[in-house]
Amino acid sequence: MELQALISNILSEDIVEILGHKDIDVTGITSDSRKVTSGYAFIALKGVQVDGHEFIGKAIESGAKVIVFEENIDTSDSSVTYIKVKDAADAIGKIASAWYGNPSQKLNLVGVTGTNGKTTTATLLYNVFRKLGYGAGLLSTVCNYVNEDQYPATHTTPDPISLNEFLAKMVEAGCEYAFMEVSSHAIHQKRISGLEFKGGIFTNLTQDHLDYHHTMQEYLKAKKAFFDNLPSSAFALTNVDDKNGLVMLQNTKAKKYTYSLRTLADFKARILEKHFDGTAIEINGKELEVQFVGVFNVYNLLAVCGASVLLGQDIEKVLIVLSTLRSVAGRFETIRSKDGFTAIVDYAHTPDALTNVLNAIHDVLEGGGRVITVVGCGGNRDKTKRPIMAREAVSLSDQVILTSDNPRFEEPQSIVDDMVAGLDPVQMKKALCIVDREQAIKTACTFAKSGDVILIAGKGHEDYQDVKGVKHHFDDREIVKNLLGL
Repeated sequence: MELQALISNILSEDIVEILGHKDIDVTGITSDSRKVTSGYAFIALKGVQVDGHEFIGKAIESGAKVIVFEENIDTSDSSVTYIKVKDAADAIGKIASAWYGNPSQKLNLVGVTGTNGKTTTATLLYNVFRKLGYGAGLLSTVCNYVNEDQYPATHTTPDPISLNEFLAKMVEAGCEYAFMEVSSHAIHQKRISGLEFKGGIFTNLTQDHLDYHHTMQEYLKAKKAFFDNLPSSAFALTNVDDKNGLVMLQNTKAKKYTYSLRTLADFKARILEKHFDGTAIEINGKELEVQFVGVFNVYNLLAVCGASVLLGQDIEKVLIVLSTLRSVAGRFETIRSKDGFTAIVDYAHTPDALTNVLNAIHDVLEGGGRVITVVGCGGNRDKTKRPIMAREAVSLSDQVILTSDNPRFEEPQSIVDDMVAGLDPVQMKKALCIVDREQAIKTACTFAKSGDVILIAGKGHEDYQDVKGVKHHFDDREIVKNLLGL
């Protein structure tokens, strides 16, 4: 690709200077110096842990002919074209978009952001549009799809180059629609720079990722930035029942829409009946039965319905499809035992998500059954939520087993100790500490009697446990099914 075409998406005022030949062809783009070969453009990013500017020399040795950077560097090599930009993180998205033919402009791309519900909302949107007969793609925490082709997911929102590569695959496969989770990290790190969205959805905002954002205000600002940057041609659909829902719309140029269970909104739902196998609801005056449990899932379905209608679909057809869908992998995934108790595997790993799931269980619990919760917290993540998670679990459960999640580079016992610190002596009477997660699940199954519900929270769809940088095979659902002989 010609260099001028490669940088065509970057505004002229964002380019500080260009040194060297402009009339050259670029053979590839990367921000990883190890992937550079002859003729490549290397974009030097200042990452959280590594600064790409330190690897410019290595990139040139490997054949890079274009260097995009933002810090002051040595630009003396006359065989290289140097492009200094104001913000390399912003530039790489625009370069990646150009390299792959601006795929987001050829798709109806909708981004979903919020603390909880991103995966379910994005995945259900993908499922709705596939069932309505459209080509569609999905970028999510669980799995990425290009129509029916699956690709493993490594991040909630991939890096800009991988992101545009996926979107280009969707265009090539004839997809008309694409749905993606947009994490706060991705917004802050400008991984979605250069993408053209047809719509944005806000689910909710509760405590999470304070290890990265440090304060709730900074976390809020990251989410809001997504809506601030939506174009006037897009729609912004927000959960008006969340106290930050309307904040998301304050500065957006997009067309504003709301959804709610509690107040007047463009898309309004009402819960008619709750039971273990689903919920009877009403959306904009039309009744339907869905195979989802919990108020939080009604919000997710309402967002899906609203976005589908805003994308031009008939609400009657959308509701028919919604009534046929099942929960996303690892989200309120129900496993029934032969002994009459139920195990629920859920990804809930924030205080609010845990509370939502436990409340949903209590809403449908029958015959005086007990709630037994197995829960841990991830290592090298927001430590402030650990005592809160323990308190929420104890307050809404009859028995709690505190265990490990993905300890990463922390000691599992010290994570459990942080959780225990949130409990007073009375609360501790309901809590048991078993650091080994498999043993904790086994113990919960031993405790359970007919009519009881075991919630195994935190990992959901994950099929690994991250210990000291190594991902060992570990699947909560697999362990439960093996224990129950299913």
